[in-house]
Amino acid sequence: MRVFHELTRRGGLHGDPHPVRRTRADQARLVGKHVAGTVTRNPFLARGSFDSLVVPHPRKPGGVEVYTDSLRAALGSSALVLDSGINGTPLPDSRNLDFFTSAAGAVRSRKAHARCEEITAALEAATGVRVPIAALVAREVPKHARLRAVYRALLRRRRIKTVYVVVAYFHQHLVGAARDLGIRVVELQHGVISPYHLGYSYPGRPDVPDQPDELWCFGSYWTDVAELPAGMKASVVGASFISPLSPAEVAAKDPRSVVFLSQGTTGPALLGYAAALAAARPDLDVAFQLHPSERSTDYVAPAGVRLAAGNTLAVLAAATYQVGVSTTALFEGMVLGCRTAVAKLPGHEYLTPAIDRGDSALVSSPDALAPALSSLPNASDPATYYAPLRLPL
Repeated sequence: MRVFHELTRRGGLHGDPHPVRRTRADQARLVGKHVAGTVTRNPFLARGSFDSLVVPHPRKPGGVEVYTDSLRAALGSSALVLDSGINGTPLPDSRNLDFFTSAAGAVRSRKAHARCEEITAALEAATGVRVPIAALVAREVPKHARLRAVYRALLRRRRIKTVYVVVAYFHQHLVGAARDLGIRVVELQHGVISPYHLGYSYPGRPDVPDQPDELWCFGSYWTDVAELPAGMKASVVGASFISPLSPAEVAAKDPRSVVFLSQGTTGPALLGYAAALAAARPDLDVAFQLHPSERSTDYVAPAGVRLAAGNTLAVLAAATYQVGVSTTALFEGMVLGCRTAVAKLPGHEYLTPAIDRGDSALVSSPDALAPALSSLPNASDPATYYAPLRLPL
């Protein structure tokens, strides 16, 4: 995944998907928190006994982590919650291993891996982009091995029986440690799954090391949209944070409201679609909804376009139309009754299955959006994307 992000960023296809911006003072404060956390948030020292380990998502709009919220409530005190404060605010009463995470990546391997230059050259020949494979390997491989050992020790010490994790492909040291010990691993869906997602799509379903046993999905659409690794079972558990609108709520939507759903990778290009629509249809209320990782200072709003940074679900619940590229919010908007356009920008392929189902329409250029607006589709069966919550506990 890190190689892919470097490749698309250096090649100019995408921006940084989730940029982290810190001043030197921020970095110094973070180091202080890491050191203090070895005492105050150390999971090895947490009181009580635990059957489960839960790793939430770092993003918490309004202070709520929606993907594991219901699970944590159901598990109660039997769950040890491990929530990093490196790229977000940790949940109250959670623990973390941030000091160890930072320290594990601080010392890089000095051993040159013979195949790194070969892989770098092959990738450059295929794509025209040079990615520093050797530098990534020198950092990530030793870091993985060190953290895997730390997590093995933690799982043994706390006698964990099940690990629940969000974004498992960024926690492979934890997943690998659990697999080493024969501990069940469940991943909770957090975003779009597609045949093009490197974290989930393995054509032919090969055996892949360090993968979860189970993937708990929002709805039936996600269970077979990509070929998961061999041995990983997908099942529907639903979602507690979203549900379809009532007919009265749909009728109350603003017929003039169009929401563009930005994301770090394609935001500037998508803004061009918003500008073209605002120029062609000045009667519309055109909002450019920022991704949680973006800031209003990242953009200069064109005439007729306003930047918005409020609660995305509330914005979509009031809107009639939505436009985006590959963000999960497009599927949330479908559940909330929005007519959906997918801008033909890098990454739009993630929505190909939904387009093929007739639940959204691909728009080939900014100028093509205004004429297509009135014919944009609604999703025929939104529950296939987000079903009511049913935790199998």
